[in-house]
Amino acid sequence: MCGIVGYVGPKDAAPILMEGLRRLEYRGYDSAGIALARANRLKLHKSQGKVQALEAILPERPKGHLGIAHTRWATHGEPSDINAHPHADGAGRVAVVHNGIIENAPELKSELEASGVVFTSETDTEVLSHLIARSDGERLEDAVRSALQRIQGAYGIAVIAGDQPDRIIVARNGSPVILGVGDREMFIASDAAALVRHTQQVVYLNDGEVATVTADGFETSTLDAAPVHKTPVEAPAALDDYDKGGHEHFMVKEIAEQPDTVRRMLQGRLDLRFNSAHFGGLNLTARELIDIERIKILGCGSAYIAGCNGAYVIEQLARIPASAEAASEFRYRNPVIEPNTLYIAVSQSGETLDTLMAVEEIKRKGGRVLGIINVVGSTIARACDGGLYLHAGPEIAVVSTKTFTSTLVGFALLGLYFGRIRDLAPTAGETLIRALQALPDQIQEILDDTSAIETAARFCARARDMYFIGRGLGFPVAQEGALKLKEVSYIHAEAYPASELKHGPLALVTPDTPVVAVLPDDALLDKNLSSVAEVHARKGPVIALTHPGVRCEAADHHVIVPKSVPELDPILIGVALQIMAYHCALILERDIDQPRNLAKSVTVE
Repeated sequence: MCGIVGYVGPKDAAPILMEGLRRLEYRGYDSAGIALARANRLKLHKSQGKVQALEAILPERPKGHLGIAHTRWATHGEPSDINAHPHADGAGRVAVVHNGIIENAPELKSELEASGVVFTSETDTEVLSHLIARSDGERLEDAVRSALQRIQGAYGIAVIAGDQPDRIIVARNGSPVILGVGDREMFIASDAAALVRHTQQVVYLNDGEVATVTADGFETSTLDAAPVHKTPVEAPAALDDYDKGGHEHFMVKEIAEQPDTVRRMLQGRLDLRFNSAHFGGLNLTARELIDIERIKILGCGSAYIAGCNGAYVIEQLARIPASAEAASEFRYRNPVIEPNTLYIAVSQSGETLDTLMAVEEIKRKGGRVLGIINVVGSTIARACDGGLYLHAGPEIAVVSTKTFTSTLVGFALLGLYFGRIRDLAPTAGETLIRALQALPDQIQEILDDTSAIETAARFCARARDMYFIGRGLGFPVAQEGALKLKEVSYIHAEAYPASELKHGPLALVTPDTPVVAVLPDDALLDKNLSSVAEVHARKGPVIALTHPGVRCEAADHHVIVPKSVPELDPILIGVALQIMAYHCALILERDIDQPRNLAKSVTVE
């Protein structure tokens, strides 16, 4: 969500900070700001809107060798110049940028106001700047620790002070902060995207840790000032990963990368000898897997939908009861953690707060959690007992495409592995492996000819409301298709099981509501065709996504995708739906990579 950048060293900080903010724009934000330390003073510049609006109000050559900057996604207080970060105390001595939410901000604000403090913004963050400024600690790091002892909630922060212009103090609790180690210069950020142009050596802070960052290096400690040793590691991405590579948008670039990302997902994970899969990081023995009686998958947004697909695939292949639940709901219902249940947490960023809190609740109650994560070294990845990385590379567009596809491949591999340990026949395993190996070329086949998808997109772009239907494994991909469309094109879209149409949703079908029908050539095809006929009888336009040889007489448009095995068909249909959503948004001239009101990594509630 919000983005943090910081710099201290011999160079002018402002150009580095602004370039870092531009690289964090993909995370979603509504205002931006910068604070520079120079001559024992702080200078703040803040603006509602995009980073270019901030650039427009900066002095021609802003000076200072130390500074922090921020892109804000509004939580407390509407988007405005005043509510933009950084936030300073009344005297302008301390400036703070903050990701997260301070849950006890109202009580602290009342206390500070009673002692004479005047607040200028509606944000929770301003509470922190006043607490730090009023602390008795002589060193800035002591003042920050003192203030944080009173904070309840999630935070990733960076703090500077005009009278200590040689240091940046950073801390985290539930929101990521990364240090970048340079040559007599240091960088800080909430995301490696802001660092990779300057250094490949990074340090990850854990929850409850504080770092003092100067041009000569860094010192890390706990909130109680106990030293913590940290060793820099290689950054998980390179600069080229954050460029569009000649594409108009990151979204279409990432869609086009999917043949390669699927190949990476499969590399080294197919066991041809035993017609199974193998993993290096599950940390589960075959005997332990045999004892598993149930699987629960947790995620948010596209990760949750991928989990719905994964539960179906695992249950089919391994005959283990499996289900998916939104992590944001699971964490609040006092869940029963069963000893023989395996929990799987899914997150592209590895920082999704609701999913992280669900993982911590499971671990607290003695449960075992695997992670399916894209970002190496992320908080959720480190919190899990084991799991697998997607290795899809950075996903810059806010909407998930290549990581969603890679997650479905990951669940197919898990289903294969669990199934072969249990009752899945070697011949069935061999069939699935061949289908997995064929996936990259089949995805490329879809990418090579998108004419039918673009025709369907032009038809859909005229609609205000749309519905997506599917059965079995077709329903999660229908859900994802609806989500993609509403996220990126702003067309209202909902997904329903095709079997549920006559139980209510059919009342919504009119000539003005296109229905996208997911029609794989499987055992439920005839049932699905009957559902489409019900739509057609109500004069509802139909876009059919189906396989070669299937003809849906009631459809107005056909999109034909290559046929795979039933467990993998949703992957190929999903790619077509991603392309359709992209072209709808392109026709409607939407902000495709940064849809309104959305953020890439949701690290607040």
